[in-house]
Amino acid sequence: MLEIVPSGQILGATLYGVDVSQPLAQPVFDKIFQALGDYGVLRFPQQTLTGEQLVRFSQRFGHLEVNVANSFQEPGLPEIMILSNIVENGKPVGLSDAGQSWHTDMSYSRTIAFANVLYGIKIPRREGRTLGNTQFCNMHAAYEGLPIAIKKQLEGKTILHDFNKFWDMMRREKGSQRPALTEAQRLAKPPVSHPAVLIHPLTGKKVLYANPGYCMRINEMPEQESQQLLDFLFEHQTQPCYLYSHTWEESDLMLWEDIGTIHNAVADYRSDEPRLIKRCQVMANTFGQSFAQP
Repeated sequence: MLEIVPSGQILGATLYGVDVSQPLAQPVFDKIFQALGDYGVLRFPQQTLTGEQLVRFSQRFGHLEVNVANSFQEPGLPEIMILSNIVENGKPVGLSDAGQSWHTDMSYSRTIAFANVLYGIKIPRREGRTLGNTQFCNMHAAYEGLPIAIKKQLEGKTILHDFNKFWDMMRREKGSQRPALTEAQRLAKPPVSHPAVLIHPLTGKKVLYANPGYCMRINEMPEQESQQLLDFLFEHQTQPCYLYSHTWEESDLMLWEDIGTIHNAVADYRSDEPRLIKRCQVMANTFGQSFAQP
């Protein structure tokens, strides 16, 4: 029996009584889908999954993206990206610094992301304490909390998102070993624009669709005015009152929706404290673009 236990915080619920390695009956899937809209971030504890089972579960929610970086993929399953700080035979087995700043995945893509599915295989610990939490902020609540004047200012506005902004920030500010993007990779993901406010496809409510990781400028404003407003939005949307933090356990499967949340991977573990997570990225093709304009 599927049991949904809310976190009691602004986001998050744990789902018990479901084995996602098995094909889900439609009524069970429908309840999970509804819970995703209700809570934004879902945890399925104590799961045991092969790569094929992870892909099959993820595909129930929509088309899976193959990451533009085109590296650290599961052999034979390019839809799975490996996130890890483990080095074997002198080579990293995964991307070691994924998501280490506030962002929402695929906002830099013409078709944006709908959801992330992450499976925790090895989770770092120190002195009995779990490390490497994933933080989330609620963009339904962030929009509702905006001053009325700012809401009016955002009406009809679009924001330019650029994949390279986050990538370069990691290399410049955090000493990442990521190589510079190739020209082919840049051409594969040119900057795109999306409305600053979206109608969420699950809730039908307005959400703030902006994030510090990829947003470059508000297209309809002079540059200085645009930067001032973006700085305000970035500070506003990451306030503690909108924050939920997930503490990982090994064998957790995490599912969260990307349209009404932004997230940040907390890098508080060392290179000798192993972390291994496998990720699938679900795109928003299912919904078309009808939800995009409020």
